[in-house]
Amino acid sequence: MSASPAEVIGLAVLGRLVFEGVDVVPVWDRLMARNRAAPEDAGVIMDLATLLLLTGQGESGRRVQSESLALQKLFRRPAPAPDPLKLLAIVAPGDMMANTPLDFLLEGANVELTSLYVVAGEPIPEPPAHDVAFLAIGESEANRPALDAIEPLLANWPRPVLNGDAAKIRALTRDGVAAALADAPQVLAPAAARLSRQDLAAVAAGRCAPCSFPMLVRPIASHAGAGLAKLDDASAIPAYLAERDEDRFYVTPFVDYASADGLFRKQRIVLIEGRPFIAHMAISERWMVHYLNAGMTESADKRAEEARFMAEFDEGFATRHADAFAQLHARLCLDYLGLDCAETPDGRLLLFEADVAMIVHAMDPQDPFAYKKAPMHKLFEAFEAMLRMTAA
Repeated sequence: MSASPAEVIGLAVLGRLVFEGVDVVPVWDRLMARNRAAPEDAGVIMDLATLLLLTGQGESGRRVQSESLALQKLFRRPAPAPDPLKLLAIVAPGDMMANTPLDFLLEGANVELTSLYVVAGEPIPEPPAHDVAFLAIGESEANRPALDAIEPLLANWPRPVLNGDAAKIRALTRDGVAAALADAPQVLAPAAARLSRQDLAAVAAGRCAPCSFPMLVRPIASHAGAGLAKLDDASAIPAYLAERDEDRFYVTPFVDYASADGLFRKQRIVLIEGRPFIAHMAISERWMVHYLNAGMTESADKRAEEARFMAEFDEGFATRHADAFAQLHARLCLDYLGLDCAETPDGRLLLFEADVAMIVHAMDPQDPFAYKKAPMHKLFEAFEAMLRMTAA
């Protein structure tokens, strides 16, 4: 295995091609030609894996990524200009939601990004020279072995490490976050319970009642709404279980957060050293809100509202919920943290999820999302400033 990092095009460049609808077949063909000429070039194989993951071919992408990692554990995305800040990202294998999306956050910044992959059960390579490190591994069942493996090394790391406490990342489970914020007066983080398939069957049979209905249920390892359902009563449980293969689930009480106009609004916010920055707001007719299915591209009214919200965020939402953000920062205690949240009708901050690996990017098309450029630039500048201050 080579000790020098393999060079990659990287997530941000390839991601922008995909987001902008560019035909990536020529890029794929060039990478394949390079792979045939130099099959030992792990960077080319990693770029192929990234393209597969970006285009929704998860199983193939993870398989090709494993082929790359069998050759190399260190990958460098060069900086755009001389004398860059050298950032080392400590990451785990996986898809786009496995790690903090540092390449997206650093798009345009003069930062050389080297990724060190931690593969459980395999030696962790000696890190190359760097100015600052970032523990980018997100909380998940799949990532827990990687977090466990890197944890003993972090206390004596040769350079400062942001988000460098593996235990704090491990604690970002849905039930862990809810427990940490259970008595935070400004934050509503609904209690989460872990139930087995047998436990849910017992609830359906009336033998136990872990929480009131309606309740939300989802597989423990799911993300982005996969397997998430709202069950209005116990009679809905058998049909839900019949559609799922998983054995363990989270259940939480459903909180109706519809605004007075009947629409649901969900914000993605990033805390950088405790300061909130807006990434987006999705507005939907449905309670299960995701930006991609909320109809933001199709609705000029929704985009106009999001534009106002983002422009007025510091004086509006961030000020109204300043105490809530302070409580989140104090209790979860990470340098960088993503939040999916909303505002309840009674004015509290409703927290859906807290994670370090939420996708945050500035790749929406200029038309019709020109209004996002300034707030996202502000977020990215704050992130880069944190890196540089920590390195110094």
